[in-house]
Amino acid sequence: MKKAYLSVIGFALICRLNVSAQVKQDTSAKNVFSLYAPVEPDTNTYNPRRLKVDEVDFVSSYYWQNGFHSAVTGGIGSEHVTDLSNGLDLNFIWLGNNQNKNHLDVGMGFDYHTAASQAYVSATGASKTSGTRIYPSLDYTFESAKTGNTIGVGAYYSGEYNYNSLGADLHFSIKTDHKNGEFSAKLQGYFDRVKLIYPSEFVPQPTVSSSGTVITTASGSVLSSDGEEINSRRNIPSSPRTTLTAALSYSQQINERLQVMLLGDVVGQTGYLSLPFHRVYFNTGKDTIEKLPSSRFKLPLGFRLNYFLGDNIIIRSYYRYYQDNWGIKSNTIGLEVPYKITPFFSISPFYRFYQQSAAKYFAPYEQHSPTDEYYTSNYEYSKFNSQFFGVGFRIAPPKGVFGWQGLHDMEIRYGHYSQTTDLVSDVVSVGLTFK
Repeated sequence: MKKAYLSVIGFALICRLNVSAQVKQDTSAKNVFSLYAPVEPDTNTYNPRRLKVDEVDFVSSYYWQNGFHSAVTGGIGSEHVTDLSNGLDLNFIWLGNNQNKNHLDVGMGFDYHTAASQAYVSATGASKTSGTRIYPSLDYTFESAKTGNTIGVGAYYSGEYNYNSLGADLHFSIKTDHKNGEFSAKLQGYFDRVKLIYPSEFVPQPTVSSSGTVITTASGSVLSSDGEEINSRRNIPSSPRTTLTAALSYSQQINERLQVMLLGDVVGQTGYLSLPFHRVYFNTGKDTIEKLPSSRFKLPLGFRLNYFLGDNIIIRSYYRYYQDNWGIKSNTIGLEVPYKITPFFSISPFYRFYQQSAAKYFAPYEQHSPTDEYYTSNYEYSKFNSQFFGVGFRIAPPKGVFGWQGLHDMEIRYGHYSQTTDLVSDVVSVGLTFK
């Protein structure tokens, strides 16, 4: 339920980066053709040791989803989700000794979502259907004026009712002698706590205290005599989950028009990888909660190819192959063609096709056997194809958007997503860049 809409919400953040600028792990597309060109220190713009705001980015998006395979109710039921997401990024820059650049990025995001399936964490459909998420971030990068090489560190936090995550990374890049190529690496770690919120029929039955006025659950939550939970958020137990990632890439400028980039990630996960409020129904009619292995290994490999077709058209293409030890294999093909209609206005149609095989632990509603070691009816792990297409519009007039000199550019993007499982969604985003 959670991943279904957050994966597409992430697209809205990427939208801001793609033309003006798939999460900050990718290179900002507005710099994708200049990133590997020779870099010279800009001593006329920046004074040594003087801190200044270089850029402010704001993005707001609205996401809508519908489908009929909710994991909360065992692979059947409404997947209706809406999400309003807002993100603000502040980029600070200053020069140190020898004109070396220092970059500090400070980000804050806030989501408000509603999910129809959340109501059925309670068998009666009485659970809360909305929630919020906050996700601040901090990143520092040092850039050598002489070589163009960089090194930096980042920290992240994401918090919502049933999930909390802390993250950190170390990242660096090394340019070739002529600065036509670049090797980049990012080592990341995410350390999560998943709150064990079970479907209501699996919550341990309360025990009446000797006074007859207070009852407690096996999880330690304190309830009143009529069953209303007190301080439940503080008392719900949680289980850890750790994700470690090494993301590697190499890009090369072949000539004035062509650039290529090779990408490879190694991802390992350990801990509680199920979600406790996801039901599974056996072929006997009896239900239980999702059970998945406590480790997972992922290996995505891909490449990007970007080509200048004349002065006004850029062709951006992408391919990725993915497999993991849960049995999933997938292929992704993407294409975006920004076209500059005027020096200050561009349009960017895009298309992405995705094909996935099913995990060996997946089966639909009432298809699992009680003898199965692991089981899930979450259609995220099913076999499906999907398409995602849309268009973006970007304006960057010389006197600023709407005549506001500080508002450097504005981008509006719309995307439509459809899956062969009958899941459909739409997302629209607005991105503003202030300089």
